[in-house]
Amino acid sequence: MSSTATASTEPGYRVVNPATGEVVETFPTASDAEVQEALAASADAFDAWRGRPLAERAAIVSRIAELFTERADELAAIITEEMGKPLSQSKGEAEFCTDIFNYFATEGPGLAADQPIKTFSGGQAVVQKLPVGPLLGIMPWNYPYYQVARFAAPNLVLGNTIILKHAESCPRSALAIQQIMDDAGVPAGVYQNVFASHAQIADIIADERIQGVSLTGSERAGAIIGELAGKNLKKAVLELGGSDPYVVLDADDVKAAAAAAWETRMENTGQACNSNKRMIVMEDIYDEFVSELTSLASAMKPGDPAADEDGAYGPLSSRAAAEGLARQVRDTVEQGATLHVGGTISDGPDAYLAPAVITGVTEGMRAYSEELFGPVAVVYKVASDEEALRLANDTQYGLGGAVFSTDPDRARKLAERLDVGMSNVNAAAAEGAEMPFGGVKRSGFGRELGPLGMDEFVNKRLLYIAE
Repeated sequence: MSSTATASTEPGYRVVNPATGEVVETFPTASDAEVQEALAASADAFDAWRGRPLAERAAIVSRIAELFTERADELAAIITEEMGKPLSQSKGEAEFCTDIFNYFATEGPGLAADQPIKTFSGGQAVVQKLPVGPLLGIMPWNYPYYQVARFAAPNLVLGNTIILKHAESCPRSALAIQQIMDDAGVPAGVYQNVFASHAQIADIIADERIQGVSLTGSERAGAIIGELAGKNLKKAVLELGGSDPYVVLDADDVKAAAAAAWETRMENTGQACNSNKRMIVMEDIYDEFVSELTSLASAMKPGDPAADEDGAYGPLSSRAAAEGLARQVRDTVEQGATLHVGGTISDGPDAYLAPAVITGVTEGMRAYSEELFGPVAVVYKVASDEEALRLANDTQYGLGGAVFSTDPDRARKLAERLDVGMSNVNAAAAEGAEMPFGGVKRSGFGRELGPLGMDEFVNKRLLYIAE
């Protein structure tokens, strides 16, 4: 069912173009009967799917990889309209999914191989990595394809079956993924997109056929899903928020260092869990660094994300997201911080917020403790490596972090002490399907991608054969 050129605040699955605020298309939420059908189909498909040779499952996953690149232009257009991602970044996301599915198709068989154990009582012992059964994936809007890929790829290779509940704002991309799965030869029931309601999610997690749940989303959502999973004794992987430190100890070219930091912060219009939300800069380069960030932010103009114009910034994912971020900025400034540029929101109903640079943030201010999910750079001045480390770790989050210096050993010494799941030296983040992703503290638990991505929803069964 579709509707066009109308604004709405009604909940449910729908495409709302954040560049215009218009509701483009709406989709019905699944009925309780449809949810039960999906659960039954997932359970019924599991035995046959896990019974197929792993090489056959990997071959199907390899075909999924090919289709993501073959359809990259079509897929990109969908999410640019759904959540406002610049078109070139949307295409890059679709193509990165190819890398992820290829990685697990190629490396998965080795990662899932039996692991011999040295025994001290005779006999032979191995740890086998076996599928556990139907899984529920709850995915977010900020990377509509990538987030699904990193959950689905390893589990399809392992032999698990999947019920996928996508964000309400991403129904078209959810259906496009389902079409790729079907066209790649994924058997019926093995991967199912379901437009479930929040109440139905609780019922799915409680269902005895579901063996685990993976959520990427907010801290609030993680607390709810973690409680439901624990109550029902289900394994959970939670990838939640982040307020990653980005420490710049020194730089030969301060303007270039600031430009690199700003480019990182503006990726996906600042809507990335592991974005460099807190820039911690040594005092001797701080003024020039902030000045360059302010200049770069001031030069940006709002633009159509589908046009992909240089120097333009796109909308946030929704009007509500833009309004929420504008309130965080306003409250922080009212508490005494300095707003150098930006932070203003459009009149609406679109979702544009001018990129901002804030300094002078101290404990007790909203920006000190909260995640700012959008194009806002918060910059701190420090006088020593120890002060930088204390500030970097003074957060409830622990997703990622980065340390930059012309002396790699100096940067590594600090990076080694970051309380995060991913620590980087002279790089904003480790990019690649082979690099494990995940955090500690209130950023969640569990890992996706890389060899650890094959290690979450598995029965690590001991097989012992006595002499």
